[in-house]
Amino acid sequence: MDPVTHTLVGASLAETRLGRMSAYAAPTLILGANAPDMDAVTMLIDRDLALGFRRGWTHGVLAIAVLPILLTALICLLDRAVARWRGTAPRARPDRLLLLAYIAVASHPLMDWLNTYGMRFLMPFDGRWFYGDALVLLDPLVWLLSGTAVVIAHSRSATGVAAWLALGGAMTLLLTLVAEVPAGTWVLWLAGLAAIAAVRASGVSPPRIQRMATLALIATGAYMLAMAGGSRLAAREVADWLTARGGTYQAIMAGPLPARPFARDIVVADRDHYHFLELNWLRTERIQVISPPLERVRGPAVEAALAAPQVQGARNWLRFPLYTVEQRPDGYRVTIRDARYTRRRGLAFPMGVVELDRELQPKLPAAGAAD
Repeated sequence: MDPVTHTLVGASLAETRLGRMSAYAAPTLILGANAPDMDAVTMLIDRDLALGFRRGWTHGVLAIAVLPILLTALICLLDRAVARWRGTAPRARPDRLLLLAYIAVASHPLMDWLNTYGMRFLMPFDGRWFYGDALVLLDPLVWLLSGTAVVIAHSRSATGVAAWLALGGAMTLLLTLVAEVPAGTWVLWLAGLAAIAAVRASGVSPPRIQRMATLALIATGAYMLAMAGGSRLAAREVADWLTARGGTYQAIMAGPLPARPFARDIVVADRDHYHFLELNWLRTERIQVISPPLERVRGPAVEAALAAPQVQGARNWLRFPLYTVEQRPDGYRVTIRDARYTRRRGLAFPMGVVELDRELQPKLPAAGAAD
């Protein structure tokens, strides 16, 4: 999920009873909810390195075991430094902070698993990918649910109100950049923002905020489970639909669509093609073909490109690999993509481009992206 979602979930946890367990509980929960994303620094180094490293080492079982210990140690060191500066006793309770850190850190990979990008839970021992296929990266309902108690609790000053207004405006702008957001979602989003503002204006006591945060987190979890279950049901329904028509398949992805909880984006892989469907439980004809199939290109040029060192991260990240081979006077250009992200946009989102000579050897310097 996006950093805003992780932060709001950590902050919402801090508004429940968990936030009263120790001094510095809130920063522990917020930092822990974001800690696995430290691997984002690889995006500043190299794109292919980021593709190979993201959602791996810092999101796997070893990180879930170690990161809470490191975070607790850091918070306790800061607590002691502040206590020494103030001339008081340290306030943090390490045992309780460690428990909070484990809860927060574990929430991150579980939420990341919910979208189609996938998670490598067993890293560094096993690099297998796991896919929840339940939520889009930017989900407005999760924002509203996880942010309600946090906004109400921390908007008691003019500065706080201004900060939340700025964040709300930025999130609204992000929604405008997401394709195919239906009108009903805009009504829900704006109504949700208005409801938060109305509740804040009416005044809410701290105990009520605590109950509100708990209920919001329960509702968020129920929504996530419902979306994950819906994707499994959708994949099964598509499999039955294909079988009834004599079709064969090797894999089916039933992924989410932006702000459309009753519809799923379907990718079907058979031996030679990728097929793109949409399942919508609100339509009479629930399953429809939305674009022509794409051929699963193979061959020596593809194999040679996949062996190139500059695309090893992309190769590891691929779920539904899609290649285009362009013959040129001096060799070949192989573009690597993933069929997950071609919906209604043609061959979009290149993961890497490899230039080969006539002997199928990568050219140096090699191109790292399409030009």
